[in-house]
Amino acid sequence: MVAITFDDGPDILYTPDILAILKQYDAKATFFVVGFRAEKYPDMIKRQMNEGHEIANHTYKHIDFRGKSKQTIEEEIKKGGDVLYHITGKRPTLFRPPLGYYNKQIIDTAKQQGYTVVMWSKHQDTYDWQNPGTRRIVRRVINHIQPGQIILFHDHGSGSRKQTVQALKEILPILKEKGYIFVTVSELLKHHPNYRDLNL
Repeated sequence: MVAITFDDGPDILYTPDILAILKQYDAKATFFVVGFRAEKYPDMIKRQMNEGHEIANHTYKHIDFRGKSKQTIEEEIKKGGDVLYHITGKRPTLFRPPLGYYNKQIIDTAKQQGYTVVMWSKHQDTYDWQNPGTRRIVRRVINHIQPGQIILFHDHGSGSRKQTVQALKEILPILKEKGYIFVTVSELLKHHPNYRDLNL
């Protein structure tokens, strides 16, 4: 059992391709969504939810929290969550800070709004946003895979996500052949309630 996550979307070009691949392999994923992009593509968010995926908060504008005031952090988290609630009718329960940066203030602020802060497993950052090559993305995931891991991809960002899409096409059948099932982060946490034990 592993959890696949996607940050920074939705993306009108790449998110539909990713959803199609996930469906092909009966894989559920968690999408850490940026609020202003969700406002642009609400139907994409609804599709993600209707296909059994989890929608999580990745702030409203995806700003770097370093050096920002507590009020700014509070507002970014709240507005991101509010947008998702208005689209889906459900309050997200998971939060991932932009750029993977967090400190005690960010974690405490998110917790005060009812969130569990979720990062990713130590060796499962694909660095796909750097476009390192499909083969390198695939190797990074396959060579380090262990049960209970949280894998990080991006379905939006500067540049193309074609490598992400192609890598996913190759990774899912390999892992499925090895006996892995693909679940949402919330489902994974039911089996690993102390998520900090997941090599984070």
